[in-house]
Amino acid sequence: MPDSATVQGEVSASPTAADAPKTCVLTVDDSRTMQMMLRNTLEAAGYEVIQGEDGVDGLHVLEATKSIPSAIITDINMPRMDGFGFIEAVRKDDRFRRIPMICLTTEVDPEKKKRAREAGATGWIVKPFNPQSLIGAIRRVTA
Repeated sequence: MPDSATVQGEVSASPTAADAPKTCVLTVDDSRTMQMMLRNTLEAAGYEVIQGEDGVDGLHVLEATKSIPSAIITDINMPRMDGFGFIEAVRKDDRFRRIPMICLTTEVDPEKKKRAREAGATGWIVKPFNPQSLIGAIRRVTA
């Protein structure tokens, strides 16, 4: 057994930023172009990105992922399940209830914004998005 002088003299390796797990963001949008833009923007800022193509697929991706995302970005107008239904479904699950959710949509109607807030959305960004503003919003909600 090492004496206290030996233990005090040992140096342990400290993890570097490269060793730290990346913050994961789930994006849900039916537009492949928007998916690509979101992936490029988020990955360039150091985020891990998982994606769903509509609300139904977004729920499947969320269920299948090994780590709970730190934030979710969702469109509103999508086939099968729209963003409102997706937000409501996520908020009903205790595992995901506290994940910040940002709506990224072409919608500007105040009633739709109100509906999204009531469903559980954390924020609202209008498309087309400014990459720096999007990253700033993600940083704020995941801090």
